[in-house]
Amino acid sequence: MTGHEENGDEGRRRGRRSRALKAAGLTLAGALVLGTAAAGWAYWHLNGNIKSVDINNALGDDRPAVTTPTPSGSVSASASPLPTGALNILVLGSDSRTGEENQALGGGDSSGARSDTAMVVHLDAGRTKATVVSIPRDTLVTRPSCPLSSGGSTAVAYNSMFNSAYSVGGPVCAVKTVESITDVRMDHYIEIDFAGFANLVDALGGVTVTTDEDIDDDDSHLKLKAGTHDLDGEQALALARTRHGIGDGSDLGRIGLQQKLVKALLEQISSTNLLTDPAKLYRVADAVTGSLTTDTGLDSLTELMRLGESLKGLSADQVTTVTMPVVTAPSNPNRVVADEPEASELWESLR
Repeated sequence: MTGHEENGDEGRRRGRRSRALKAAGLTLAGALVLGTAAAGWAYWHLNGNIKSVDINNALGDDRPAVTTPTPSGSVSASASPLPTGALNILVLGSDSRTGEENQALGGGDSSGARSDTAMVVHLDAGRTKATVVSIPRDTLVTRPSCPLSSGGSTAVAYNSMFNSAYSVGGPVCAVKTVESITDVRMDHYIEIDFAGFANLVDALGGVTVTTDEDIDDDDSHLKLKAGTHDLDGEQALALARTRHGIGDGSDLGRIGLQQKLVKALLEQISSTNLLTDPAKLYRVADAVTGSLTTDTGLDSLTELMRLGESLKGLSADQVTTVTMPVVTAPSNPNRVVADEPEASELWESLR
C-alpha cells in the first residue's frame, strides 16, 4: 500500500470520527436544550398552578402582631438564607364543588365551598418542632366583620359555626375569624381541596394508617376493619371525612383520624427520596400545586420550595397534634365552644 493510500484511509477515518463526534455533540446539545426547555416548562406549569389571595392587603393593620418580621433589603429569595423563625400557618381543607373531580370525590353538585378541615400549624423557631392545632368546624364563635372582594363587608355574627367564615367570606374571612378567636397572627395561608389531597396521596404511592376501631360510614363510603391499612388517595380522603362511623359521630372523632393522617403523610414524605426520582417529584409537585390556594407570600414555586427546604430538619416524631380544648355548647348539644381558660392558654403558647 502506498503512502498516499494510507493517508487517504486515515483521512477518511478521521472524517468519520469527526462526523460522529459532531453528531454526538449535536445530540447532547439537543438533549440539554430539550432538558432545559422541559425544566423551564415544568417550572412555568407548576408555578401557574398556584392560586393566591392577597390576605394582608384585604385585612390591613387590624390584626395580631407579626410572628417573624419580613426580611428587608434587595437580596433575592433564592440568594437569601433560609428562614428559621417561628411561623403560624392556617391550613384549610376545602370541600370545594368546583370541577368534576371534586364533585366525584364528595364535593356534591351544588356551588360554593366550606372549610371542611382547619388546622393552625405552628413552627417553632429553628423549624425542628411543630404543633398542629385542629379547630372543630362545629365550634360556635363570634364571626367578625370581614371585607368582601366585591366591596363592602359581612356583618358580625354571634354563635356562628366556625366553618361558616369561609362560606361567607372565603380565605380572608377564615383567617380573620381564626385570628379573632386565637389572637395569633396567621403568617401564611394554605388551602387544598378534595382532589388535591387525593392526588397528593396517590402521587406519594399511598399512605399507611392504623385505625383503632372498625369504620363503617355510609356518608364517606368507607369501610375498614381496625388495624393497619395502605390507603390510596380516595380512601385517605374518605378517612379524613369520616365522622359518623366512629366514636360518638362528632367532629372530634373525625379530627383524631385527620391527625393520624397528618402524621402518616409526614412519615411517607420523609421516607420517600423524591430527589432521586424526578418523575415522582414532578407528580407530587403537580398534585400539590394543582389544587392549592395560598396567600401572596407563598404564591410562587420558589417560595413554597424555600418553605419546604426550611423544614428539612422537621421529622414526623417532632410534630405534636392537638385539638383546641372545647366543651359542649350550652345552647346546642350538637355544637361545641372553646373551653376556657385552657383554649386561651394553648393559643398563648403559640405567640
